[in-house]
Amino acid sequence: MELARATNRGVRLRNRSALLSKVFLDGPLTRQALVRSTGLSQPAVSNVVADLIDEGLIAEAGAAESDGGRPSMMLRVAPRFAFVIGVDVGETRVRVELFDFAMAQLASVAYPLDPRRTEPAEVAGHVLAGIDAVTARAGVAVDEVLGVGIGVSGVVEQGREAVVHAQSLGWDRVPLERLIAAGTDLPLHVDNGAKTLGQAEMWFGAGRGARHAVFALVGSGVGTAVVTNGVTYRGASSSAGEWGHTTLVYGGRPCRCGARGCLEAYVGAEAVIDRYREARGGHPVPGDDEESQLAALIDAAGTSAAARRVLDETAEYLGAGVANLINLFNPERVVLGGWAGMALGGLLPAVREAAGRQALRQPYEQASIELGLLGVDAVALGAATLPIARLLTAGGVRSANRRVTDQIELHG
Repeated sequence: MELARATNRGVRLRNRSALLSKVFLDGPLTRQALVRSTGLSQPAVSNVVADLIDEGLIAEAGAAESDGGRPSMMLRVAPRFAFVIGVDVGETRVRVELFDFAMAQLASVAYPLDPRRTEPAEVAGHVLAGIDAVTARAGVAVDEVLGVGIGVSGVVEQGREAVVHAQSLGWDRVPLERLIAAGTDLPLHVDNGAKTLGQAEMWFGAGRGARHAVFALVGSGVGTAVVTNGVTYRGASSSAGEWGHTTLVYGGRPCRCGARGCLEAYVGAEAVIDRYREARGGHPVPGDDEESQLAALIDAAGTSAAARRVLDETAEYLGAGVANLINLFNPERVVLGGWAGMALGGLLPAVREAAGRQALRQPYEQASIELGLLGVDAVALGAATLPIARLLTAGGVRSANRRVTDQIELHG
């Protein structure tokens, strides 16, 4: 009897998770559409949907268009069931954003960082200040927040608490989760920023519909998220995807990680700006920060041979790096994102051409190379989905557990 009850609970939890995930990712949907897409019976869908409506997770959102007969009601997630916060800890700023359960952004705040010296305590302070700022601006009580997702540069070692290794920032085993948790009781979910960007693009952007994809984040540094059969590949200690520190030129330009010839030393924003400075005979690049300096380089390309040459070379380097991804992982799709990747979006045709010259023909012909669709907010948006992912896996049942170790499938 106990086994039967446990089995029934398990089946019901799986049904709740499947239906809630489908409505969250693909809604609004009718009950009939949920029957067709999940393979569950009409009574099972009706019973679970009724429970989810009673509990406030989903709501009816008007009648679907009908060719006659009784109209079907559309179902969507209830926006105010819960709120989530996403944090992008970049190398030039900390961005904190608040979303409702339908992932509409309600408030955003950013704090600049000195890229020459990124102190963990300062980052934790900005995250905590940002939580207070965005909830106050949106009029949301902190206890209405489901959790805080944080995307950060470097290797994020998961365990009882997330520890960050980021050589380029000078961080060695930084207990970032502990530093932030000292100032908040909200559940925290910390992951690598490229991986949160990949999750956002898989759920809502350029990765939808793909089962095998690679998401490349190009900012000050460079990283990737590798998605295989719908799930992010992490490796033995969650460091998989450090594409920026694969060797492009043996013995080449020095990289911030201490090695030489890394891809990041050629295509990361800091490296591109440094190469432009060298092309200008050592003269400073106009602009107060990396974003304005990269914009100045792009603007100058129409009139400056040096700027044009740097951008052409950058496209070649990026194309070679993308070819390596195609040869290694055989993805359906390679998506370029990150603030610098989006700024350099005009190079995409040249990147495709360079990748085609370097990649094996058969896997290259099967892969598309695209820009991300979510812009500079993708890392924070993806980070905000981390507590959502836990909720969907749990069938909509809230948990006070601080750690998130579940890996849900990234539906396309």
